[in-house]
Amino acid sequence: MLLHLTGVHKTYATADGPLAVLNGVDLALGAGASLALTGESGSGKSTLLHLAAGLDLADAGVVRLAGIDLAQAGDRARAALRRATVGLVFQQFNLIPSLDVAANLAFQARLAGRLDPAWQAELTARLGLQALVRRYPEQLSGGQQQRVAVGRALAVRPKLVLADEPTGNLDQATGDAVLALMLDLVAQTGAALLLVTHSPRLAGRLERQVHLAAGRTL
Repeated sequence: MLLHLTGVHKTYATADGPLAVLNGVDLALGAGASLALTGESGSGKSTLLHLAAGLDLADAGVVRLAGIDLAQAGDRARAALRRATVGLVFQQFNLIPSLDVAANLAFQARLAGRLDPAWQAELTARLGLQALVRRYPEQLSGGQQQRVAVGRALAVRPKLVLADEPTGNLDQATGDAVLALMLDLVAQTGAALLLVTHSPRLAGRLERQVHLAAGRTL
């Protein structure tokens, strides 16, 4: 398994006391597979995604990414693994305002030392960004910004793409178009995909669906 969560628990401190978000979650995703994680707001979907990326650590249980127990790896090792192995796409586009489209697309690949100019050129063309490469994020529409975010995540040719409500800030037609592009490009690279969504319609476009409720997968 590329990603394997076993008995994962996560609790946060709140003003009203401890809030248990994940209560013994098990989840497995193989190389090249796609899985949609659904659930109501506050069900722990984003928390699970952050644990899978090593952006946060579980209180109990094991999260393994590419065979590595993330809790046993140090911060630097987790960051290096994430840069080389994971592509992240969020609802908020998180582009760097001071960089143009071309530099934003190349950002993660440069950090990982894996920039491939030919692949970046193909991504730019496939995402319909050729005429926009010298523009800055503020000069782009929401759909254009999310296409840049998808390209940035895929430029490193990750083994795993983690997408958290990637169409949540877009209208339905634009969101559907962005998701179709992302699914096509993910399939082309052979990456696995874990997509967080509240939409059963979007979830149905992936190979498997898992529902999260009361901190557990159903």
